[in-house]
Amino acid sequence: MKKYQFKQVELALLLALAATLLWGAWSVQRQEDLAGKMIRLHVIANSDEPADQALKLQVRDRVLAIATEILRSSSDMDQAGRRLSRALPDLESAAAEEIVRRGYDYPVTASLERTEFPRKVYDGFALPAGEYTALRLVIGQGKGQNWWCVVFPPLCTTAAADLPETAVTFGLDREDVSLITEEDEGYTLKFRSLELWEQLRQWLGK
Repeated sequence: MKKYQFKQVELALLLALAATLLWGAWSVQRQEDLAGKMIRLHVIANSDEPADQALKLQVRDRVLAIATEILRSSSDMDQAGRRLSRALPDLESAAAEEIVRRGYDYPVTASLERTEFPRKVYDGFALPAGEYTALRLVIGQGKGQNWWCVVFPPLCTTAAADLPETAVTFGLDREDVSLITEEDEGYTLKFRSLELWEQLRQWLGK
């Protein structure tokens, strides 16, 4: 009897592990699919001093306005990425001009690269943790708190009420919208499961 009970426990553990692996694989794939349709804006301040944090937001506003205009007629992620890549020198120059205009002489760099982001809840939507393509602006030493949102689709500048329509117009599907908004009441649990899976994967890799 004990041997039979032990086998039942083993079977239950194996089934639980299999379910965890399947769910984790699905979660990772889902995040990667979503990330493949987005470009995030990532602005990193020189330091955490109040003046540097204020400057970060001023640079953000300048660059966000230009990037939004550049991407306004982009129909998909590939086109958006190409346009931002070509515009990097102009975006960097605009950020540098804003820094000088505000009375500082910090250097600034603009790049388009893959970047890890934590889970983030915004007004009306949320994004799971993971790696995303990002337009990164690093001000000065880049040791201060950072600011990030989504520049493509233009969710940074879209009212929460208009977010679903905007997201679909710029390439997300209804399932994506359901996942990142409160239409899917389980999105927080799904995002948390993705984080737990990533932690498990890293632990197993040690």
